Amino acid sequence: MDELLQAMTNWKGCSALVVGDFMLDEIVSGDAERLSPDAPVPILHVRGVERRAGGAANVCLDLAALRARVTAFGVVGDDPAGRALREQLASAGVEVGGIFMDPSRPTTVKQSLVGLAQARHPQKMFRVDYESRTPLAPAISASLAGAIERAVADVDLVCIEDYGKGVCTPDLCARVIAATKKAGKPVYVDPARGVDCTAYAGATAITPNRTEAEIATGLSASDEADATHNARLAHALLDRLGLEACILTLDRHGALLLERGGAPAAVPTVARQVYDVTGAGDMFLAALAAGRANGLSWLDATRLANVAAGLEVEVFGVKPIPLEQVHHAVLLLDTPYRGKVRSADQAALQAAALRSQGKSVVFTNGCFDVLHSGHVTLLEKAAAEGDFLIVGLNDDASVRRLKGPTRPVNGQDDRARVLGALESVGAIVYFGEDTPLRLIEAIRPDVLVKGADYAKDAVVGASFVESHGGRVVLVDLVEGKSTTTTIRRLKAGVPGHAS
Repeated sequence: MDELLQAMTNWKGCSALVVGDFMLDEIVSGDAERLSPDAPVPILHVRGVERRAGGAANVCLDLAALRARVTAFGVVGDDPAGRALREQLASAGVEVGGIFMDPSRPTTVKQSLVGLAQARHPQKMFRVDYESRTPLAPAISASLAGAIERAVADVDLVCIEDYGKGVCTPDLCARVIAATKKAGKPVYVDPARGVDCTAYAGATAITPNRTEAEIATGLSASDEADATHNARLAHALLDRLGLEACILTLDRHGALLLERGGAPAAVPTVARQVYDVTGAGDMFLAALAAGRANGLSWLDATRLANVAAGLEVEVFGVKPIPLEQVHHAVLLLDTPYRGKVRSADQAALQAAALRSQGKSVVFTNGCFDVLHSGHVTLLEKAAAEGDFLIVGLNDDASVRRLKGPTRPVNGQDDRARVLGALESVGAIVYFGEDTPLRLIEAIRPDVLVKGADYAKDAVVGASFVESHGGRVVLVDLVEGKSTTTTIRRLKAGVPGHAS
């Protein structure tokens, strides 16, 4: 895990070529409050329509979210959906010159009807598919293959996302894989369900799900994800296709990795609130490929892909997961950081991940020695100013410089543990400087909170926070509540209501 975290910290972009079935996911949403009077079906009162890139297009956006430079190759119809799909990809920085338009076939559109009833969360009611599964015309397939063959030398990796819609014919796959191998580049495949898997012979790795692997091999996967049992499926695919690695994705059971010449490795997943599995396979493929491009071992790349796919199922519909959010989730897998204490770099990463989700980060700081109700009130008010509160905690040496040789009464780890028990506190970071300015500059909070005993122009970091559009908030203190007063009362033997 240390190698994975280090690679995430030193993450670099890569260049990727994505070929496959490009689709448009259309979400028609509205209210579903009553049944039709002429049939026992719900009525959807449409409130809005949202269009998102799906299939191979989603792989492109996932790779772009992981900071890859992406070139797309595929075929769409000469229709409004195809033009909208190309425009959406181009606006995300994806090179779309390799997406051919074929007037003889429609752009694949998956239209989901989503209803909201009684103010509950959205529920997919029905799906309508507009598509052709007819293999590409030989002339268009040859033109597409030729364009890909000319482009593979200029990228770091190739991804094939096959949904069985007619683009990834055996001939096209064979030419793409041969050209990629000749160029010395890896090619990663997410296979289609029910197709002849020999079309992917010679690929670097494939990532079939449980059902796809069962159909391709004629074997049954273990319902409980037994690694020895599932390794039979992986071995069959590895040997039949001449792969370097085979990764079976097993939904709630995570994944099974089999490298050529290696032992099978089960990669468990983190239990998550599953909202929508759409796009999880796309995200897995993208993260696996980007991880390998960043020098990760097969095992760590599979761990990374597992985390990224897990985040994808927590959102509705297809939505790229930013690198910062994936990095943050990987960080939380590391046992020493399951609590709330973070390093400055980790807190900065967490803040960036939260902002990428549209959430606001609040920062405050202090010694918090002998925690009392005034501290708790300050922290609660600070947390109410945003979505996530990060507390800068003076370490023991800096408390001694500020308060004298008899302080702190409680060491930094004890103080952090008590703070971490408060619901209002999201994360805690030790700092040893006389001021938290370096920490504030690293975290870049949206809101900076201090007690109202400070004047705004005296608050360390105030000008920095405001310079990038943040706010500075001064919170009224609870009168008579302070650590110094508490210690004085304890020494004087004042009982009961001591502050």
